[in-house]
Amino acid sequence: MIKLISNGVYYNNGKLIRAKSVDNNAKKGSMAYKILASHNQSNDPNKLNVKFDEITSHDITYVGIIQTAKASGLEKFPIPYTLTNCHNSLCAVGGTINEDDHVFGLSAAKKYGGAFVPPHLAVIHQYMREMRAFCGAMILGSDSHTRYGALGTLAVGEGGPELVKQLLNRTYDLDMPEIIAVNLKGRLRKGVGPHDVALALVKATFKSGFVKNKILEFVGNGIKTLSMDFRNGIDVMTTETTCLSSIWQTDKKTQEYYIEHGRADAYKEMNPEEGTYYDKGIVIDLSKVEPMIALPFHPSNAYTIREFLSRPYELLKECEEAGQKLLPQGKGEFKLVDKIKDGKVYVEQGVIAGCAGGMYENISEASNILGDAEINNNDFTLDVYPSSQPVYKGLVDNGYISKLIENGAVIKTAFCGPCFGAGDVPQNNGLSIRHTTRNFESREGSKPANGQLSAVALMDARSIAATAKNGGAITSAMDEAYSNKVKKYRFDNKIYKARVFNAVNSGDAKKELVYGPNIADWPKMQALKDDLLLKVVSVLNDPVTTTDELIPSGETSSYRSNPLKLAEFALSRKDPMYVGRAKAVRDGAFPIELGLDENKTTYGSVVCSIKPGDGSAREQAASCQRVLGGVANIAFEYATKRYRSNLINWGMIPFLADKNDFAIDEYILIKDIKKGIESGKKEFKAVILGENKREITLKMDALTDAEKQIILKGCLINYYRG
Repeated sequence: MIKLISNGVYYNNGKLIRAKSVDNNAKKGSMAYKILASHNQSNDPNKLNVKFDEITSHDITYVGIIQTAKASGLEKFPIPYTLTNCHNSLCAVGGTINEDDHVFGLSAAKKYGGAFVPPHLAVIHQYMREMRAFCGAMILGSDSHTRYGALGTLAVGEGGPELVKQLLNRTYDLDMPEIIAVNLKGRLRKGVGPHDVALALVKATFKSGFVKNKILEFVGNGIKTLSMDFRNGIDVMTTETTCLSSIWQTDKKTQEYYIEHGRADAYKEMNPEEGTYYDKGIVIDLSKVEPMIALPFHPSNAYTIREFLSRPYELLKECEEAGQKLLPQGKGEFKLVDKIKDGKVYVEQGVIAGCAGGMYENISEASNILGDAEINNNDFTLDVYPSSQPVYKGLVDNGYISKLIENGAVIKTAFCGPCFGAGDVPQNNGLSIRHTTRNFESREGSKPANGQLSAVALMDARSIAATAKNGGAITSAMDEAYSNKVKKYRFDNKIYKARVFNAVNSGDAKKELVYGPNIADWPKMQALKDDLLLKVVSVLNDPVTTTDELIPSGETSSYRSNPLKLAEFALSRKDPMYVGRAKAVRDGAFPIELGLDENKTTYGSVVCSIKPGDGSAREQAASCQRVLGGVANIAFEYATKRYRSNLINWGMIPFLADKNDFAIDEYILIKDIKKGIESGKKEFKAVILGENKREITLKMDALTDAEKQIILKGCLINYYRG
């Protein structure tokens, strides 16, 4: 159903044609190239300095961003900044601190001139789709799933410091990325939803890194067969391929979407030029896509439901063995094969939620599939979270909500919690099926260090409904007889007019920021000295280390306004001894026994791993290490550009090594590190001190001039303070 083309292709008459050679001039005909070029502030088309049209954050990230920008000289928001509240909106942890963050966000919107979307009103990406995206725009968000490509907006998810740069009128710097054509052809069959297409794409591309840090440009005749909800549902999941961003051809359906949402002027027709050259190609035959299931513990661990049900024991046993490795030895047991009963696979929970699952058509069609069936009220539950209050109202107006309630589903408000472990945590050894974005280990909220572990499998809302109809036995929606026709959705903007605070371009500098007792300033970061001494405090040998493992989500999110408190949770699910070791380096005496000059040597900790940084854009994956005294990472490669950028922006050096053969408590000495970074060196001779003394070479991909200075100064805040 998906074909990957590794060499260059031309786009002609809705088809991809293999190219015999690279055609740099024909690259300029792509939609992505034109958008990037129009936002580039440099004179070099290959070295981009991008200024975005708008930025957006949610309530896990905006406090830290604003605090960082304020410490760096922020006076007003120079571009529209939308602050949403969809991650810490339950206010269930830490007393008043979640709501204190919301009050701080509202006060910042008033003072600096921004928009504030109150809790439960909309998840971040649904609001941006409905009210802020526009054709030809670029939007930067401090959430990895910042994707509005189906609406003609090139959107990028990055760590908070990149938003700080935009707030300080600086630029987002990158090399012109490769652009990959994704040619859609054919028509989806009934029972197949957007998550099925997305999971098939993730499976085809993730492990090989086929689209890593590249832009996906969706083209082809198959686009016109897809509704906007379907396009948005596929688009938001492109993050899981590790691509940088995405963009789609626009058409009459796109225009109708903008008109329906009261923003007709936001539309313009967008198409690549005939003969446009793309660096690679992907062909998706929509007519061959089947209902999919992504098994624990990654969206790429995907199979057709048909294949999964043909060999469930084998596949669940693999997941079971992977899960068992997450539990401390002798502490707990993880079981999944016991879900197989009488030839069927039963799960305990279904969830349809967030920016991927909670859209109108997903929920409406799920309701159609359920029909009059009653959901098993003993062993299976179904929770539904509409992605915004306007979507919720549309579902109410057309009778879908009342029908779902009658079925036994529980309807909740717009909230991202099921995507990151802040709601609907299954029981120990439970298996939840979800139309959400991710199913990484422990991301559903369990705590393996405490001997408790559950898991999530990703499925489309349609097959989740089919499963609910059959008492929790995993079922493909293609096996159900139902109507896929849904009642027309009518967007009602009265909801936002009544509740959203909008002071874009009209802030009042006299207003004061409102601080709760948990909101704390960043501690001081030290500038880099001549030499560098690292002490290894954690060695991670997993093939990929996600940002959820570097700094867990869930209840820890409540402490993201307090850098010191949050840092206590760093690596807690992966290496519980890390925080203690890092603090011992940060707070301990300089190891004078090594014969080094303390005045000329930066001394700090380092985490060594294979491929860190997959998943969330959260800057705290890096900043927590920095707060604990970290000054570098050593990795074979970095999973995403955004994690590497987060390291740099917090003054940490992103070293590369050919192998991860380091040991806890080893010292690594790099002489003349300051000169090396200043001169742009890409290789550094280092010495491992201790019993196994040896010389190694550490490498580093090229840094921009600004990135060099940020590392030399010690962090982004120091750099902007001067």
